Amino acid sequence: MQNTSRSFFAPPVFPDDDQTRAAAILNIIGWSTITILVILLAIRLVQGQDPNLVEVNLILTAIIITIAFMLYISRQGYVKSASLLFVITVWIGLSYLTWVADGIRDVAFFGYFIPITMAGLLLGWQGAIGFTVISILSGWVLAYAQATRMFVPTLDHPLNFARDMTGIFILTGILIYLTIKSLRDALNRSLSTAHQLSVSNAELNELRVDLEQRVETRTSELAKRAMQLEAVSRVARTSASVQDINTLLPDITNLVSQQFGHYHVGIFLIDEARDLAVLRAANSEGGQQMLNRNHSLPIDPNSIVGYAISIGEPRIALDVGVDSVSSDNPYLPDTRSEMALPLRVGTRVIGAIDVQSTATNAFSQEDVAILTTLTDQVSIAIENARLFGEVRNALTESKSVFEKYTRQDWSNFVSQVKHTGFVFDGQHVAPLDNQTKREHFKAAIKTGSLSRERGSATVAVPIKLRGQTIGVLDLRSKRGAREWTQDEIALLEAAAERAALALENARLVESAQRRASRERAIGEISTRIGAVNDIEAILQTAVEELGRKIGGAAEVILELDNEES
Repeated sequence: MQNTSRSFFAPPVFPDDDQTRAAAILNIIGWSTITILVILLAIRLVQGQDPNLVEVNLILTAIIITIAFMLYISRQGYVKSASLLFVITVWIGLSYLTWVADGIRDVAFFGYFIPITMAGLLLGWQGAIGFTVISILSGWVLAYAQATRMFVPTLDHPLNFARDMTGIFILTGILIYLTIKSLRDALNRSLSTAHQLSVSNAELNELRVDLEQRVETRTSELAKRAMQLEAVSRVARTSASVQDINTLLPDITNLVSQQFGHYHVGIFLIDEARDLAVLRAANSEGGQQMLNRNHSLPIDPNSIVGYAISIGEPRIALDVGVDSVSSDNPYLPDTRSEMALPLRVGTRVIGAIDVQSTATNAFSQEDVAILTTLTDQVSIAIENARLFGEVRNALTESKSVFEKYTRQDWSNFVSQVKHTGFVFDGQHVAPLDNQTKREHFKAAIKTGSLSRERGSATVAVPIKLRGQTIGVLDLRSKRGAREWTQDEIALLEAAAERAALALENARLVESAQRRASRERAIGEISTRIGAVNDIEAILQTAVEELGRKIGGAAEVILELDNEES
């Protein structure tokens, strides 16, 4: 029962806070007005059945019913409409009571403060101004009506006046209380909002500072990663452009030191016996001293480099002073952090890259990831440089052997030629006397390049085959010194090139003929020897055929070994 009563008199609640506040004020004013009017009505009923009292009582009853209806429709959500109708009802009721009573001097006219205050609370300042204006106009109308005797005021009894004034004062006090409470609530909400805004601003400022710090930190990290990735890219470019391992490794150590900001970077490679890790390159002054003394480390877990090579995993010492594996290096006394990463080619470890810093805790997992990518590039570069060196050495050896073979073959070929050169004097072609070779002729053969002096009468163009000079095309002006044109030089070089190809073809044909003749002779000898079965006949046939085939031999002896071993 108590809960039902509370829910009946309690103000409605809506999702909109402003609508809920307006409904609560309307609920308080409505029930307060109903209560006061009911009390006034009860007092009036006790006073008697004067016709004037009956009419006023009916008006009061109508106002009570209307206010109750307004409270009902406000609970349905029509708060603003109910508030407007409520104020209008009160204002009309007061106007009617003023007209039928004492006019402008009646207590009801002073009650206009009630709807004006209600309008200010429920409808805002626009409503208060509106009802103030119409109340003033109503006062002038009442005054005019009374002055023109349109109605004659009936002076009410002092007790009745006090009764009605009491109700007006009570209702006015309630409205003033609600007004002050509303203003105080609004002020408290404003102060609370201001405090919340201040707290929010402080939190936002802290978040802004924190965000700026995070952005700055992240930007710094991204810039660092960008530089590191640029280092990886530069290592890849260096690997593609440098094939000499003795040049490549120092370039890599300098590049890693510059891009990553570490004062010492060294590269160790495993020796042929795979017992020691030998320092092959370093960028620091101490590293150069270690290079001069052929610094090396055993491949075992007792050192950071040895650990990385033997285990095949990165090894980091964030504080070398407390790390059990790290050891003091007199050449690198400023080291506080050290990291070694293995250099891999497939599944095979070929060495390690050693990075040292003067700061403690200088390496993170991201550094390990970046440097691992870099070591993969370095490993590929080292392997490519090694393979390139092997191929270059093999090519040099092959070229040397081929050049030696070419020289020998051409020497043999030239030794069988009766005349090694010819000269054309403008009318006749004659064999060249080998004893009359000129100095520029010899210079062209020795250097393998065009021999020509400015304003000279002669020019010598080497005849080259596969990089070997096999002859010289010599030209002498009969008119003395002259300038040889580019077209003439180009003609001579083209002729020398064609002559080299023709001579090579002739050599190859002659060589093929010799091999064919040799194979034919071997076949004939084999046929003759294979035609007999007696040992002495075989020996006689072999001696005879060899003597016939090898011309100019004084004698051919074939004897079996008859000594007992």
